Amino acid sequence: MSTRYLADGLPVPLASELDRPFWDGLRQERLLLQRCRACHRFQWGPEWICHRCQNFDLAFIEVPPEGRIYSYQRVWHPVHPALKSQGPYIIALIEIPHADNVRLVGNLLGDARQEVEIGADVEGVFEQHGDATPPFALLQWKTV
Repeated sequence: MSTRYLADGLPVPLASELDRPFWDGLRQERLLLQRCRACHRFQWGPEWICHRCQNFDLAFIEVPPEGRIYSYQRVWHPVHPALKSQGPYIIALIEIPHADNVRLVGNLLGDARQEVEIGADVEGVFEQHGDATPPFALLQWKTV
């Protein structure tokens, strides 16, 4: 499902060689997270070395864009000029059970004044910014 939640004019994420697979995956509406090929554990953010076993053999693996709310913050004042007409909004920390419970940050879609339940199930929504230079996508979340 593609939708647009955020306003135009946001800073464009600049992918590095380290995190490019993640950003390319979002453009394809796929969630790719880093996993060690030696100990088979996921980690986030991407690193050149496994956090657990110090192996350098890491890969990006597709996981379902599903999780649960671990924490959240309701933002009342915009943190960027492009968001000046878009407040309040909810930023959520989402735990991904299919990836060793690594946690990702994203906006929680819906009414910004909604009641938010810690542990609530969410699913990812890929927000495409194809008209940006360079084009990019973000992963937002909605409750299920």
